[in-house]
Formats: sequence, structure tokens, C-alpha cells
Amino acid sequence: MATALSNLSDYNAEDVPNANGLRIGLIVSQWNKEITHALYKGAVETLISHGVKDQDIITFHVPGSFELPFGASKMIDKHAPDAVIVIGSVIQGETKHFDFVCQATAQGVMDLNIQTQTPVIFCVLTDNTLQQAQDRSGGKHGNKGVEAAVAAIQMATLS
Repeated sequence: MATALSNLSDYNAEDVPNANGLRIGLIVSQWNKEITHALYKGAVETLISHGVKDQDIITFHVPGSFELPFGASKMIDKHAPDAVIVIGSVIQGETKHFDFVCQATAQGVMDLNIQTQTPVIFCVLTDNTLQQAQDRSGGKHGNKGVEAAVAAIQMATLS
């Protein structure tokens, strides 16, 4: 879905199951920290507002988005959360590095979703500019972290 005309933070709270008792893992990239911290904050606030307790939110930090799938795999193995959210931000540069990192990260997350019984939610911004990333991490298009937290709750309670 294109975000040009939407707010990523808009959702109907009544459509979200109660998340009390869920354990949610968050894997956060340290690259583009201003952006990833804002996404993390949006996700945590949303999880708590739907009943996840502070102590049931487990956080790992990894160097960059490329390392997110490995961090998620470790989180699943070590803590057995009900869902994992991977949070990253990759901004287009002058080389193909952007394409490789985005593709590898997305493929790694998809592989985890197929190989494990733990939903892994993709909260990685892949923007052309820093401004686009800011707009989607608490700016004029809302916060993708909110959307990811809602998806994590919905997937963790899927029956």
C-alpha cells in the first residue's frame, strides 16, 4: 500500500485483540538510529496500549537491517516470543547496496515466517530519502511501528 495518502498510525483499536499475556520480541537496527528509535517507540506504546506488559517486551539491538533476520532467529530460539517485530530503515544511496540489503532482509524475514511457528513482522522502511523515512516514523504519514505492533498482535492471536 502506498503511504502518500495514508496515515500508518490509523487503525480501529476495537479490531485489535487483547494482547495481555503476549510476549513480543523487537529486533532494532542501530543504523539510521533516529528513525529506528521512533519506530520502536511507536511499536512499544501500541503494544502496551493493547495489554502487553513492559516485562513481556524483549528487545535486541543489531548493527543494521541486514542483521535483523539473524537477530529474530536468536530471539525466537532464546525467548520463544509470541511474535517478533524487526525494525529497520534503509535509505537509498548512490550504489546498489540498498537493493541488496532490502532484498536480503525481506527474504530473511519471509524465510523465518515459513520455517518457524513464530510470526515475524516486517517493520523496515525502505525509502528513497531521509525525509520519507521521517514521514513514516512519526511524521506526516504516521508511524509504521504502530502498524507493525497491531500486525504482531493480530498474528500472535491468529487461530
